[in-house]
Amino acid sequence: MRRTTLFLAGVALFFSSSLTFAQDGLVALVSPDAQTGGSSTPATATNQPGGFFHDWFAMVSETQAEQPHWITPLATTTPRLEQEFRYDIQWQTHNSGVTTDNYGVSKGLEIIPAKNLEVILAVPPYIVNNPDSPKDGFGDWQFLVKYRIAAGNEEHGNYILTAFYQMTVPTGQNQEGALSPVITPTIAYGKGFGNFDVQGTLGVSLPTGNVDVIGHTLPWNNTFQYRIYKKFWPELEVNFNHFYGGNGTIVPTSHPGKTLVYLTPGLVLGRFKLKDRLGFTVGGGFEIAASKFHPTNHIPILSIRFPF
Repeated sequence: MRRTTLFLAGVALFFSSSLTFAQDGLVALVSPDAQTGGSSTPATATNQPGGFFHDWFAMVSETQAEQPHWITPLATTTPRLEQEFRYDIQWQTHNSGVTTDNYGVSKGLEIIPAKNLEVILAVPPYIVNNPDSPKDGFGDWQFLVKYRIAAGNEEHGNYILTAFYQMTVPTGQNQEGALSPVITPTIAYGKGFGNFDVQGTLGVSLPTGNVDVIGHTLPWNNTFQYRIYKKFWPELEVNFNHFYGGNGTIVPTSHPGKTLVYLTPGLVLGRFKLKDRLGFTVGGGFEIAASKFHPTNHIPILSIRFPF
């Protein structure tokens, strides 16, 4: 418990410093007055027309204007291209009674470096087992690349189709991760009908080694959202996983022949403007096992995001 408290204190300090930096940094990048101290003579040309940051943010705005303006779900990876820093926490209760705190949940920095392209650089999650365990530690590092194939905003069809390439790198401590790198190609889709939208992903995990013990997973996630008063997004997610092959004795996350389904009701609030491009979004939900097989159940989720 003491270790968890110290870690949460570190997270709070990180967020307070990150928010201060983000506010000051983005003001400097996108606000000419902030650069010049209110004078008419600019101190730097980085955000002037033709400058790097000016052109980059203009490209990001143009790219996002061409797609639907839904909110990102809690568990399902959105097919939309986003630019934000995201940090999630999950409290997973296992059938054995052990509770695992997952700080980060493999979320992190999301950047749009070019039109129709997004890169997600995840922060490795920190895993805490309760009661206290000497096997606490960081999980695997992940990155994900999105390529938007087709999209139309609310005035042009309200739809999107995106391809994902995700890789998990086995950097985890104390067996908190995979034995070999795992590639997960995914197709993501979404369609809106007024204030209602559906977002989903369908993929397959492809281990690059130790296939006989890791096995394959078919993840299929779908989220049903409805927008209320512009900023409120109640949702219901259906998170489906089917496991092929593997050896559950060696790799605890391998469940040969099993199917796992969670229903996740939740609510996401945002996006709220903080300063210029910087915004704030927060959401919460509760994963409930809907299949007979479920190694965990009743999982609260907290999601904090700073889009920019």
